[in-house]
Amino acid sequence: MGNTVKQDTLVGLFVAIGIGALFFMAMKISNISGISDHESYTISAAFENSGGLKVKSPVVVGGVRVGRVVAISLDQKKFQSIVKMKIDAQYNQFPEDTSASIFTAGLLGEQYVSLEPGGMDDLLSDNSIIEITQSALVLEEIIGQFLFKDKNTETTKKE
Repeated sequence: MGNTVKQDTLVGLFVAIGIGALFFMAMKISNISGISDHESYTISAAFENSGGLKVKSPVVVGGVRVGRVVAISLDQKKFQSIVKMKIDAQYNQFPEDTSASIFTAGLLGEQYVSLEPGGMDDLLSDNSIIEITQSALVLEEIIGQFLFKDKNTETTKKE
């Protein structure tokens, strides 16, 4: 009888460790654990189209994550996406003429903001606005342009 209590305890411990590991993996995948209290500063950029960019998407420079997207809103006057980003304070040397682009990781991966530093001496600070931006490429629009272009060339060939 003592042997089954020991086995039950070991099985219970094994199940508890398994549930803890699944919980840890879920936190890593959902980026909830990526929320931090590190010192940071906020910058924003206006895009014609932010595509599938989401809050908590990474902000990268040269493949290194330097921050996260914290908010995406609509400018009611210009009808542009305003993307606010929190940049870790240790990366505080971006020139004012830094450009921001929205890229996709892989063919069907998540979208992220890529910053390309410029060459000015003045640096971005808290609540700075990035003026030079490149919007996300939307796959449906590219396919539509390709199909529409083919129809135009067919009609001109028939005439």
